Amino acid sequence: CKIARIHYRSVNFPLELFLLCFQPNSVKIVSQLTYSMTFQAPVNTGGNRQTLLIVDDNQASTRLIREAFRDRRTALNIIAMQRGTDVLNYLHQRGEFASAPRPSLILLDLNLPRKSGQEVIAEIKTDPQFMSIPIVFLCSSRRQEDIDASYALWANCYIQKPSNLQQLLTITRRIDEFWLNTISLPTVNYGPLQGES
Repeated sequence: CKIARIHYRSVNFPLELFLLCFQPNSVKIVSQLTYSMTFQAPVNTGGNRQTLLIVDDNQASTRLIREAFRDRRTALNIIAMQRGTDVLNYLHQRGEFASAPRPSLILLDLNLPRKSGQEVIAEIKTDPQFMSIPIVFLCSSRRQEDIDASYALWANCYIQKPSNLQQLLTITRRIDEFWLNTISLPTVNYGPLQGES
């Protein structure tokens, strides 16, 4: 397995990178653990179940992603939505999402109605309540500008969505294996960065 590219960003506080490489070679994963922070109270994570939030206006892709998670060994809450604005309402538990559990992982598309994926991640990653939630961009764009901009906004990784359905199933299962079965995910809110008021 070879790592084709490492995306990182220079910052003025400690930054560690976890790297994951897997085939097909077009898929590049860089996972980042960041910041020196203070813990606040634990948040609702949906009991013992993990929660996956899928944000994609392509319903066919969403159905296929659901299918890939069907045979997993442990239970998983899967919440799907099509609009970027709904993501923020969900996280803030507004309206119909009043009792929504905190997502363990967000799969986010770039091109969404009302609010783009990059606008969504910009709000999430600058909010101390939610900035620790891993966000994986899973989208069809192969433009380097989109990749660079996504990492600049603190995306945890960027995966180019294949047009081949079998490859999409394979990639989704590998996302599940790494993000929801291999690594340890946070279940707490973070306080402000040290030195910030």
